[in-house]
Amino acid sequence: MFFELRQYRTQPGQRENWVKFMEEEIIPFQISKGMVILGSFVGEEEDDLYVWIRRFESEEEREKLYAAVYESDHWKNEIAPKIPGMMDRSKIEVTRLEATSRSVIQ
Repeated sequence: MFFELRQYRTQPGQRENWVKFMEEEIIPFQISKGMVILGSFVGEEEDDLYVWIRRFESEEEREKLYAAVYESDHWKNEIAPKIPGMMDRSKIEVTRLEATSRSVIQ
């Protein structure tokens, strides 16, 4: 099992819109495809920071879920076109993590 810690930077003045889009459209859609989303967060001191965490059982599962989400017509036609206006894709940071034995998140 491993986690993706995904850090995004929103376009100026777009964080509130981005959070709403994530919580009302992107996260529910990804969950419907089988993704496990553990949480989403905004920076307390950085007004453009958005962070979320996803969990995968294996690399094979991650590949399967990525295909189900990102290769779908709904993602390509409905979701993806809205992203650039709210989020700076050039600043995406993805860190893969493994939980330690005493981590509450498993």
